[in-house]
Amino acid sequence: MVLDKFKLEGRVAIVTGCNTGLGQAMAVALAEAGCDIVGLNFSEPTETKQYVEALGRGFENVHADLRKTDVIPTVIEAAVKRFGKLDILVNNAGTIRRSDAIDFNEQDWDDVINVNLRTVFFLCQAAARQFQRQNSGGKIINIASMLSFQGGVRVPAYTASKSAVMGLTKALANEWATLGVNVNAIAPGYMETSNTQALREDTQRSAEILGRIPSGRWGLPEDLKGPVVFLASDAADYVNGYTVAVDGGWLAR
Repeated sequence: MVLDKFKLEGRVAIVTGCNTGLGQAMAVALAEAGCDIVGLNFSEPTETKQYVEALGRGFENVHADLRKTDVIPTVIEAAVKRFGKLDILVNNAGTIRRSDAIDFNEQDWDDVINVNLRTVFFLCQAAARQFQRQNSGGKIINIASMLSFQGGVRVPAYTASKSAVMGLTKALANEWATLGVNVNAIAPGYMETSNTQALREDTQRSAEILGRIPSGRWGLPEDLKGPVVFLASDAADYVNGYTVAVDGGWLAR
C-alpha cells in the first residue's frame, strides 16, 4: 500500500532548532509518523519533548550554540548512543539580522552565515558519514527560504545564506545519491514565526505580503508537517536535490 511508504516507525531523526515554531512542528510530525527525535537547541525544548513523548516516542536533547561547530560530533554520538542509529537529519535552526546593507556589520554577517550555512554543511557531512558507517542510506532535509529564490530587503546575510542552502542541497545530492542519501530542502513561505514577527506587526508591510499570497494567509508551522514527513520517507526515494516551496503560492504569483 502506498501509505506504508510514508511510515517512519523505528527511525531516528535529528531536528535542529525544534524548541518552537517550524522546528517543533516538524519534530512532532516525524514523531507522529514513527520517529524517535534528537533535538539540537540553544533553548530547552521542554514543550517539544512533552509532545514527542506523549506520542510514545523517545526524545533526546543536545544543548548547542550553532554559531560553532564543536557540538556536531556530540549530537551524532547522542543519537547513536540513545537510539542505536541515525536515519534522518532536518537542518531547521536559523537566525536573521535586519539592517540596511550599507550599514550591515561583520559580526551580524558572521553569526548568520555560521548558523544558517557553515553549521548546516558540517551537520550534513557528519550525518552522511554516519549513514555511510551504517551502510544504510538516509535522508537530509535542509530548510531554505523564499529568499533562496529572491533578494529580500535589509537581510543580506540571510539571503546569502539561504541562497547557498539551496545550492548546497543540490551539490550534496549529486555527490551522495550513490550512497543512498537523499538531500532535499523545504522553502517555507511567509510563516507565523518569531522571525516574521516584525513584518506581521508592520501593518503596511503585512498587507503587502498577504496581498501577494494566493492563499491569502500567513503560513502556519503545521503546514510543514506533510512535506517533511514525505521527504523523510521511502515515498521520496527518487526525489533528490530539490527544494520544495511551501508558500501558499507566493512564487507562482
